[in-house]
This record gives sequence, C-alpha cells and structure tokens, in this order.
Amino acid sequence: MDRAKHPVSNLAGRYGHPLHPALVAVPIGAWVASFAFDLASRFVSEPQALAEGARWLIGLGVIGALAAALVGFLDLFAIPTGTPVFRTALAHMAINLAVTGAYAVNFAVRGAGTAGPVAAGPLALSAVSLAGLTVAGYLGGELAYRYGVRVADETTQAPGYRSTDKENS
Repeated sequence: MDRAKHPVSNLAGRYGHPLHPALVAVPIGAWVASFAFDLASRFVSEPQALAEGARWLIGLGVIGALAAALVGFLDLFAIPTGTPVFRTALAHMAINLAVTGAYAVNFAVRGAGTAGPVAAGPLALSAVSLAGLTVAGYLGGELAYRYGVRVADETTQAPGYRSTDKENS
C-alpha cells in the first residue's frame, strides 16, 4: 500500500501534498453555491440574476471538476489494482464523472438568459447531483483518511507526533 502514497508524476503534487483534494474545493463550492442561488431565485421578486449566476457557477464547477479529475487520474494510477482501495477509488471516480456529466447537462439545459426562477427540472437535477457529490466526497475521504492514499507514510508522520513536552519525553 505504500505505493499508493507516492505520486506517479509530480503533476499530481509532491509526496504527501496531493493536488486533487485541493482542486475539488472549486467544483464543490461552485455547485453548492449554485444550488443556494437556485433556491433563492424561487423566493425573490427579480430572480434573473440569481438564475444566471447559478448557471455560471455550474459551468465553473464543471471546469474545476475536469481539472480535479485529471489530477485524480494520476493518483488512481498509483493504487494497486485488485485491492479494496482501488475498488473504492473506481467508485469515487465513477460517481464524480456521473455528477460532472449531470452538471454539464444541467448547464446546457438552462441555456442563456433565463427569464424567471430556476425551473423545477434543473433544480431537481442539481439536488440529485449534490447527493451524488456527497457520496463521492465520502468515498474520497475514505481514500485519504482510511487508506492514506497520497498521504505521508507513518515513518514520515512520526516526527509530528513526538512530544516536545519534557514530562512526556
């Protein structure tokens, strides 16, 4: 499993500092904010700006997700096949690709120049996509925190756990 902690390329980030978890903040933040805009557009007197903002946040999220996926693929290549962590990584990837595809469709369906509040269909698609994103995020947490994918090995971590308190030395 130590192999899964080391990058196959420096493009994935240096050892112990993977880029994928940092990059996923862009689509997660954009898509959560877009859902908030979607909901808000249904409760204000002039919803056009919120509906259009939600659409562009979705587009930004798709671009960010594609960037995160490219780096995530590099992390996947370091994981030994036939292991529970590899199966978890494949599920994480598949769900994220489905969510990204759903958001790309959502962006296209909305079209430019929305005249009113976000319609029920795109709103429902966003809600389902966020649910999928939550599941994928949970699996990503499993990869990092349970299996230690791209996290420093125990020997590298050990100095950080040594006590500097003279009583505990």
